[in-house]
Amino acid sequence: MNKIKLSESAIEKKLENLVDWEYYDNALHTDFEFDNFKDCMSAMNRIAFECEALNHHPEWTNVYNTLDITLTTHDADGVTELDFKLAAAINKIVEVEEEEEE
Repeated sequence: MNKIKLSESAIEKKLENLVDWEYYDNALHTDFEFDNFKDCMSAMNRIAFECEALNHHPEWTNVYNTLDITLTTHDADGVTELDFKLAAAINKIVEVEEEEEE
């Protein structure tokens, strides 16, 4: 996977197709709120498998039913294609979690 730091204009353009993510402090950021702690942990476990498959890991924090995620590629000192790939995968995982709750 390409670990070359993207330009700010490239990042802004890619963000147009990535729902609920923002770019600041040299990283991609999002947060999700779930119905309860169990649903949040379930999503985190699913995301963890994707992270391992990509060998790319987020900075994240969980407080009860909320999950805050920051993505950046440390060895590129910024956001890369890999961060966008993981962000898209995270969105799909969370979307599936929400559909299963209904």
